[in-house]
Amino acid sequence: MRNIFLVIKREYLVRVKKKSFLIMTLLAPLLFVGFYAVVIWVAIGSVDTKTVQVLDESGLFKKEFKDSETLKFVYLDASLDSAKARFKGSEANALVFIPKNVINEPKSVRIYAAKNVSMDLKSDIEKVIEKQIEDIKLSAAGITHQILEDSRVNVTSETISLSDEGEKTSSSGAATVIGGICAFLIYMSVFIYGTQVMRGITEEKTSRIVEVIISSVKPFDLMLGKIIGVALVGLTQFVLWIFLTAALTSATSAALSSQMPKDSPQMKQEMKKIQDGMPNRQMPGGTVENPIAEVLGAVNSLNIPLIIGCFLFYYLGGYLLYSALFGAVGAAVDNDADTQQFMLPITLPIIFSFVFAQFVLRDPDGNLAFWTSIIPFTSPIIMMVRIPFGVPAWEIALSMVLLVLGFMGTTWLAARIYRVGILMYGKKVSYKELAKWIFYK
Repeated sequence: MRNIFLVIKREYLVRVKKKSFLIMTLLAPLLFVGFYAVVIWVAIGSVDTKTVQVLDESGLFKKEFKDSETLKFVYLDASLDSAKARFKGSEANALVFIPKNVINEPKSVRIYAAKNVSMDLKSDIEKVIEKQIEDIKLSAAGITHQILEDSRVNVTSETISLSDEGEKTSSSGAATVIGGICAFLIYMSVFIYGTQVMRGITEEKTSRIVEVIISSVKPFDLMLGKIIGVALVGLTQFVLWIFLTAALTSATSAALSSQMPKDSPQMKQEMKKIQDGMPNRQMPGGTVENPIAEVLGAVNSLNIPLIIGCFLFYYLGGYLLYSALFGAVGAAVDNDADTQQFMLPITLPIIFSFVFAQFVLRDPDGNLAFWTSIIPFTSPIIMMVRIPFGVPAWEIALSMVLLVLGFMGTTWLAARIYRVGILMYGKKVSYKELAKWIFYK
C-alpha cells in the first residue's frame, strides 16, 4: 500500500504543478464567463434605434405602428414611386408599403430596404399587420379581438410525487436539465482523464523510465497509483472550476449591472423580452407566480445531497473502470498511433451510453433505463440521468455494487495485460496476443 500511495502522490503533484494544468484550470472558467459576458453585453449594449417609413394606401394602419426605444415609424402620404425615390436619399432603414387590397391579399405587403432587413424587424412589422387584419375580419363577423383573447387558455400542470414520506412537489424540467448536465460531465471526464492515464503510461514505456520504476514497484501498484492519482487531479480541477466559475459569474454580473442602468431603454427592452417569453401564471385566489421563483423552486424540489453524492460516486466509479482499460492499452502499445486499434472496444460503451441517455430522459423508468443503469459499462452515465427523477434505493445500491465489481474486474484484467505489456517493446500486439498475456502465469 505504501508504494501505491507514493505513486499517487507523485502522479498528483507532477500533474498539478504543470503549467498546462494551471493554465487550463484558470482559463476554462475565464473563457466560459467571458463568452456569456460578451453575449450579454452585445445583446444589451448594441441596440440601435431604427427608422421605418410606412406608406399605407389602405388607411387601416395609421395608429397601429407604435414607436419604441428601438423603432421609430414615419408615415408617408405620397405615391409608391415617389416614396421609393425619397427613401433612397433618406437615413431610414426600411420602407413598408401596404396596398389598398391588403385585407384580401395580405401577401401583397412589401418591405423595401437599401440592403436587407433583420428577421426581428420583418417579424414585428408582419405581426402588427396580421393583428389588424384579424381584428377587422373578426369585427365583420361580430367577434371582437378581446373575446378571442379571453377564450385562449394556457394550461400549466404541477407534478407531485407520492411516496411513503407524503406528497412532494417535483419538476420534470429541472430533473432533465440536472441529469443531462451530470451525465455530460461524466462522459467528458472519462474521455479526458482516461486518455491522460493511457498517454502517461505510453510515454514512460517509450522513454524506458518504467524499467527503473518496475525494479522498485510492482506493476499492479504502479498502474493503480497512476489511475487514482489522475482521478484526484480531475476532482481537483472540477472543484476549482466550480468555485472559480461561480466567483467570476457573480463578479461579471455585478459589473454589467453597474454599467447598465435599470431604467435604460436597452435594459427595458431585454426585460420585456424575458417577460414575454416567461409569462406569469395566474394562481387560484388571484395571486401571480413569478417564473424565476418557480425555477428556483423546481431545483429545490430535487434531492440535491443525493444527486451530489451519487455524482461523486459514479464519476469516480466510471473513471476508475474505464481508466484501467485505458491503462492496459497504454501498456500494450509502443506509441500513440498504435492505440487506435484498441480504443474502439473501450469507447463504444461510453458513446452508446450517452446516446441511450437521450431515450432514458424520455422514459426514466423503462426497461432500457433499468438495464443500462445496472450494467457497469453504462451505469455511470445512465444512472445519473435517472436519479433526479427518483430511483428506488435498491436499484441504486445494486448499480453501485455492480459498478464496484466491474471496476475490480477491469482492474484485474488490465493488471494482467499491464505486467507483461509494460516491458514489451518492438512488437505489434493483436487481440490474440493480449488474450495470451491475460493467462500467463
